[in-house]
Amino acid sequence: QMIEHHVVGTDIDYLTAPFIEKTERKGWWQTEFWGKYMHSAMPYLAYTDSEKLRVNIERGIDRILASQEPCGYIGNYPDDLRLGEGWDVWGIKYTLMGLLHYVQNEKQKTGNGKCSERCCAALTAARRLCDYVIAEIGPNGKRGRELWQTGNWSGYASSSILESVVWLYRETKDRKYLAFADYIVKGMTDVNPKGPRLLDLALKGVSVADRNEGGKVLKPEDGGDWAYVCKNGRGKAYEMMSCYQGILDYVEEKSKVGEGDAQRIADLRRAAIMTGEDIVKEEINLAGGCSSSEAWYHGARKQHLPYLRLQETCVTTTWMRFCQRLLAETDDPKWADQIERTFYNAYLGAMKADGSEFAGYTPLSGNRYHGQHHCFMHTDCCTANGPRGFLCFLRELFTVKGDVATFNFYTTALVNEKLSTGKTVAFDMYSLYPRADYVRLVSHIEDAGDVPVRFRIPGWTKKATVTVNGEALDGVVPGTYFTVTRAWKFGDLVELRFDMPTVSHRIDHNIAFTRGPVLLARDSRFADGELSEVFRQGIKDGAVVPFTPVRTPFDDIWMTFSATLPIGTHTENPEGAYPTTVTFCDYASAGNTWHRDNHYRTWFQVEVAPESR
Repeated sequence: QMIEHHVVGTDIDYLTAPFIEKTERKGWWQTEFWGKYMHSAMPYLAYTDSEKLRVNIERGIDRILASQEPCGYIGNYPDDLRLGEGWDVWGIKYTLMGLLHYVQNEKQKTGNGKCSERCCAALTAARRLCDYVIAEIGPNGKRGRELWQTGNWSGYASSSILESVVWLYRETKDRKYLAFADYIVKGMTDVNPKGPRLLDLALKGVSVADRNEGGKVLKPEDGGDWAYVCKNGRGKAYEMMSCYQGILDYVEEKSKVGEGDAQRIADLRRAAIMTGEDIVKEEINLAGGCSSSEAWYHGARKQHLPYLRLQETCVTTTWMRFCQRLLAETDDPKWADQIERTFYNAYLGAMKADGSEFAGYTPLSGNRYHGQHHCFMHTDCCTANGPRGFLCFLRELFTVKGDVATFNFYTTALVNEKLSTGKTVAFDMYSLYPRADYVRLVSHIEDAGDVPVRFRIPGWTKKATVTVNGEALDGVVPGTYFTVTRAWKFGDLVELRFDMPTVSHRIDHNIAFTRGPVLLARDSRFADGELSEVFRQGIKDGAVVPFTPVRTPFDDIWMTFSATLPIGTHTENPEGAYPTTVTFCDYASAGNTWHRDNHYRTWFQVEVAPESR
């Protein structure tokens, strides 16, 4: 539904019109929408082979190419405002991404690495566009300013073009683009009071929410539309993570060519990993989401409070992409755990049930509702970004790397990949996970020799079992990959079970509940009492609480549970002393009618006893 109603249904003329008009004088970001669209459109074209989508993509490419100026510029700003205070460099980043997604997918489609005429034109356009940026704001550029000095958020937004520049180097092997990447990384990591400082602050262990100059916390009263535009703040979540993704790509390429100071390369890698770990510890909530007003705010410890503009979908999608990159870098399944939690909660919770739209912000309690209209357009950054998140889940579901097959996620699917020998590794997987705790896989492998197959054992489970053809295997440890190496035969049966109790979480006299990777919520559609009614004392943090799966009364709710809990006050009344039976559902389903009268709640207040004063 998301592909058909959202990606395929996109009006490509509408997204590309700003490139042709070139009338933007307010410093806005219309030109990011097309590049984000291409990030999802190209993979989904391979998946669906939709003729309408193919026509859309090719028309978009033609319109972008036609908009390129003789100097190489592709964008929507008049010359006097280019590559300056607004979001022009940010938009160029996404334009480069869009062109390169097209080139990469077209080459992959041919199977021989060759390009069609349109594909070659797209690559040439990407080179000319990057050459323009280098000439204007690269080393000794015509504009007389460094790249990191443009844009917003201490150079985060503009510096994140690093990812696209590294992609262009990979595609062309032209060393001038790797040299430009060196220049960008220097600007990102120099200890400049007004710069990004993405290396030293990370290695010092400064939390992402505390990296503003002097530790200043940005507030609305600081002036301006502070949630979106701040010249010298370092708290913007989306842009910061985008920079670290580029840094990890840069580290990979520098390591391949064996260039640069080995210690510095190692430090860059460590800074990105340390930042990801800090985000998990300090920012990620039980829904796998983060950010208030798009900025870091030590949100993990404050998630029970109704903070402003919670869980921007752009941040959610970028967090999934960052985790995907960290998973590739470290091969640590904890990053797959993070993708899973975010996908089943914050991500699916932001998507409209028919897949046509993504919410701009998704609170942990309240209502779900439409996104914004950005830049005088009937779209917004989150609706454009949303489909990219699904790709993180799909691409890491089942992989083969170095002739080792890995299952990171579990669902109903037929998966297959090629080994270097040309043999195919394939499984028929059936599961209702995470609604159910059981996964069944049947091998479709024949005559491939001994093949190691790894199964992610989620870190949240206390106990898991793996059986092959009915035989239980030893050594299954939560938070690791469990490897089964054998000469797989057609019909070999693998069964996995995960202990998935409902667990309580308490923060400062507030309580919430999770079951496996899923955050649970009450929903006003169940009409089973006032959602704001408090809990009595008695449920400890980390307690296993009896929740019973029950049949849902609504087709658009994925999973439903009944629980009898100590809800209510005035226990001196015998009737009031009884517990209350209420219904919970998964967070992603809660409030998904997108109607104002549909309320939901995940965190509940707990009575405070006098001795707690």
